[in-house]
Amino acid sequence: MPAHSIGSANISFGLVSIPIKMFTAASAGGVSFNQIHPKCGGRVKQQLICPTCNEVVDRSALVKGYEFSKDQFVQFTEDELKTLEGEASRMIDIAEFVPLDQVDPIYFEKTYYIGPDKGGEKAYRLLSDAMAKSDRVALASFVMRGKESLVLIRPAQNGLMLHTMYFADEVRDFGEVDKGEGAKMREGELQLALRLIDELSHEDFKPEQYHDEYRNRVLEVANTKAEGNEVTAAEAPAPRAQVIDLMDALKASLSRSGRRPAAGVEGESAVKRRPAARARGEGRPAARRRAHKK
Repeated sequence: MPAHSIGSANISFGLVSIPIKMFTAASAGGVSFNQIHPKCGGRVKQQLICPTCNEVVDRSALVKGYEFSKDQFVQFTEDELKTLEGEASRMIDIAEFVPLDQVDPIYFEKTYYIGPDKGGEKAYRLLSDAMAKSDRVALASFVMRGKESLVLIRPAQNGLMLHTMYFADEVRDFGEVDKGEGAKMREGELQLALRLIDELSHEDFKPEQYHDEYRNRVLEVANTKAEGNEVTAAEAPAPRAQVIDLMDALKASLSRSGRRPAAGVEGESAVKRRPAARARGEGRPAARRRAHKK
């Protein structure tokens, strides 16, 4: 199925305006469920109930409220919120260019593919090639659905991608999190950890080798039930033993991967890399199901 554009815009690059189309780059593939009454199999409807008035409220009668103090709200109508939205604009104004490695991925929110709109092919190609050659990405502002967004445009796969981003005050301070800096490591533990990382390392990222195993299992059972079969779920796998001695755990991990940790690892040079086992849950017992026809 060909890609479907979700909207049009213009990238402002100095005095150059590039008409572009935007396309959703990815969508979550989770399994969605409905709330069902098991007695009759009917889908349960949700009602909005005001606990103060003890009455059901229709959605069309609601207004939005901002809690300025505990259980105290100021109300906003949809028209009031509309007047506060950013001015509708199809212009993506590039403010500056920076190296990509200077942008922490924590700021990335959502990704879109962007391609040239009619008449913008040459300018699009020029910007894409120039950014790739300069090894720079663009930071810009863009009004999306009435709200101003910070966006990053980067060259990728011979084209351009756009990432909506969090503003700085939306990213929490990592300094508030304890990072275990006071922990003491035994001699040789870091070398063993480096050996294990080396053993599990590859030069390329291959996303196609990773799969949502939970979703696959749910869909498999759902299809089995839809065909009228009963499913007996396998017992849950035993929890992993808690790591007590880190050095022993590192040595066991290396032995399991086919590499025997040598004595005096703290003085060893880096070992030659070998392909690691694929992350596909090898050794994990498969779910056992017994299907019975009703």
